[in-house]
Amino acid sequence: MTRVLLLGSGAREHAIARALCHSGASVSCFASNLNPGIMALAAGFELGELDAPQAVVDFATRHRAELAVIGPEAPLAAGVADALRAAGIATVGPGRELARIETSKAFARDLLVRHGIPGCPRYRTFDALEGVADWLAELGDGYVVKYDGLAGGKGVKVAGDHLHSHAEALDYCRELAASGGRFVVEEKLIGEEFSLMSFCDGETLRHMPAVQDHKRALEGDCGPNTGGMGSYSDTSHSLAFLDDEDICTAHAINEAAAAALHTECGAPYRGFLYGGFIATSDGPKLIEYNARLGDPEALNVLEILQSDFLPICEGMATGTLGDCEVAFRPEATVCKYVVPEGYGVQPRRDCRLVIDEERLAASGASLFYAAVNQPPGGTLETTSSRAVAVVGSGATLAAAEAQCEAGLTGVSGRGLHVRHDIATPPLLAQRVAHMRQLRGSRVVPTVGA
Repeated sequence: MTRVLLLGSGAREHAIARALCHSGASVSCFASNLNPGIMALAAGFELGELDAPQAVVDFATRHRAELAVIGPEAPLAAGVADALRAAGIATVGPGRELARIETSKAFARDLLVRHGIPGCPRYRTFDALEGVADWLAELGDGYVVKYDGLAGGKGVKVAGDHLHSHAEALDYCRELAASGGRFVVEEKLIGEEFSLMSFCDGETLRHMPAVQDHKRALEGDCGPNTGGMGSYSDTSHSLAFLDDEDICTAHAINEAAAAALHTECGAPYRGFLYGGFIATSDGPKLIEYNARLGDPEALNVLEILQSDFLPICEGMATGTLGDCEVAFRPEATVCKYVVPEGYGVQPRRDCRLVIDEERLAASGASLFYAAVNQPPGGTLETTSSRAVAVVGSGATLAAAEAQCEAGLTGVSGRGLHVRHDIATPPLLAQRVAHMRQLRGSRVVPTVGA
């Protein structure tokens, strides 16, 4: 039985742990919170600092880990993957230099331009205010300001959503420059966003189904941006507002980016390569890259992964992914998060959750614990982030969404919030109509049942 170190303790890591255990692995988890779902699966469980390389290596050594799978981004930025590999542990997750594809917005943009990879908007990088006003004037009303580093999803401000004038944009740029940070100012892209993640061993990529995340906290795509309120994938492994060319383009961009990273960094990218794309009137463009599985997108794709997950992870870590079978069931999935009220701005803390296991089991949906704590024998409480995710699957999107909603009736408690409109026909129809309007006469598949 392969002994696997899992780093992280959110819903993404709960889904990873479940998939690894289903493949026959023995999982030990180095965690940041007492996730009861992972604790029930893990052979070993310990709280610690996820971005402390030596602490992670010590835990892996004590548990005689043969393989490590890194969930969140902070350990990658801290060089944890490098430390694990130096200790002789095969690792799923890029080293610090390769992880710059996520940790530096400027590096990612420059990489695409240097290697002639399509999909990059017009952009410029700054570390002071000089030249920013002129560049904003050239972009007009369509601009985005991005902090060049990890900011927990809070470093990006978009014209019209967060910034309502060039004066406000300059104030934000001044704030970033004063803190010593570089920033990117780029063209605002108009279209529909989608996630296209790939398993990668540095040479071979195996692509996952396309997923659409929902960042806005409230129904109708209103309210503040969040880490993601839920997501869906369709039976075709594409999405209703995409066509075959869009999927092929996203695949090609991921493949070219992996090759460019190998060239730039002199080492293979071994891990999950997550392209955040937007379908525009001029084809897919890249919004950003992440160096790990998305959350919630991981919950969608792992729910329908038909192949054993452990060999795929071993293939990524050892450069043998080309020998692995990677297949997904032709089913739709819908994920909806239960979060504390105020999530995205000022979330309530320590809300108690009650999980009705019988009702959840009867629904057929899957539940994944996220940022919660449950000491042995204690009550289940939220922290300041997402609490639990419920995932439904089925032969159609409608069936998957209905199963997800049935599963949500098994979660109760005061002060909780869910975006129930995710993957519902009105919202799906809006996505398709928007892309038809942008593309004009181009034919886009209609929304399935």
